[in-house]
Amino acid sequence: MSSECKPASADRLWNKEYIKVMTSNFLLFFAFYLLTPLLPLYLDAQFSADKHEIGIVLSGYVVATLLVRPFSGFMVDCFDRKRVLTLCFFFFFICFAGYVGAGTILMFAIVRTLHGLPFGAATVANSTVAIDVLPSSRRNEGIGYYGLSNNLAMAVAPSAGIWIYQASGNFELLFWISLVLAFAGFFSASSVKLRPRERVEGKPKMSLDHFFLGRAWLMAANILLFGLCWGVMSNYVAIYGRDMLGITEGTGLFFMILSAGLFVSRLFGAKSLRQGKLTRNCARGVLLSSVGYTLFALSFGEWSYYLSALLIGLGNGQMYPAFLNMFISVARHDQRGTANSSILISWDLGMGIGILAGGFLVQYISYGAAFWTVAAMQCLGAALFIIFTRGFFMRRRLE
Repeated sequence: MSSECKPASADRLWNKEYIKVMTSNFLLFFAFYLLTPLLPLYLDAQFSADKHEIGIVLSGYVVATLLVRPFSGFMVDCFDRKRVLTLCFFFFFICFAGYVGAGTILMFAIVRTLHGLPFGAATVANSTVAIDVLPSSRRNEGIGYYGLSNNLAMAVAPSAGIWIYQASGNFELLFWISLVLAFAGFFSASSVKLRPRERVEGKPKMSLDHFFLGRAWLMAANILLFGLCWGVMSNYVAIYGRDMLGITEGTGLFFMILSAGLFVSRLFGAKSLRQGKLTRNCARGVLLSSVGYTLFALSFGEWSYYLSALLIGLGNGQMYPAFLNMFISVARHDQRGTANSSILISWDLGMGIGILAGGFLVQYISYGAAFWTVAAMQCLGAALFIIFTRGFFMRRRLE
């Protein structure tokens, strides 16, 4: 083993390679989600798309991501993870140039859908590499902090995108900024150094567990419900605030408050993760999020709009890293890629359903119907976890 690949201490959490992986993950999600809240506005302004068409176009990347996720887990478990990560990140970066050249809504839909392929593969590869560079004694805690990088990006990037658009009025500028940020993430990912992996003897050549972690099926169903809620909220909150609450410049603040909740929650939850209190963190998180989504649906005014952002941030910051650790804890060591792809498949499937269902409900019924459905799904997911999923995990965990 080369000396440059060894951490300074066997238990050192913030080693150089972990920081590089955190950085590349943050930039990957920041570049992608810089555009998320503005794409409905862009499609409306540029192509005069109605709300149902917007839902279809924006859900395309989720379909592509779902298709590639299972194969991504297989690739990072069976091939050189560094090469897989570098290749996927390169194509992720290149796809941003396609948005600039898309002159019709069909071309835009094609580019957005194709972008889901490298996005889905790169997220699986990057998170699996993060587990590899962590010392085993700090893995639960490290995964929690790692998740902060993408959750923080998903919360901060929309605010930054909205601020840039309000200052410039230029959608194309946002596409170029995302392109540059994605290149920076590619550079960071390509510089990561990994220790050689030991071959697993007797591993089956082909099995379902190469593509989806069957041992975690109930946990997957549970996280799908939470992904559905996030999909509706993150994609329609800008239009909802503008059309229903008259908040034309407050969406950026909404995501900033959400970001603050995620950040604080991750920091205070790290100690519990290090102590292995996964189910307690998760239960606390899903209940906080349930209160937040319900308050959002009630629409009392601006104060409830912003308070719900804080509660949703606090809840997701507790829930998601606990769930990710739970998936990894029920998987064998040679199934880390599959564990990562499985939770992401579930989350993205939920988001895709949420985007489509949200667009349909908003177009044909009302915003209230869309967000009350979200609140109901979140509460259902919380009840499922507390009554069934918690015990399911305890019976199946391997470490």
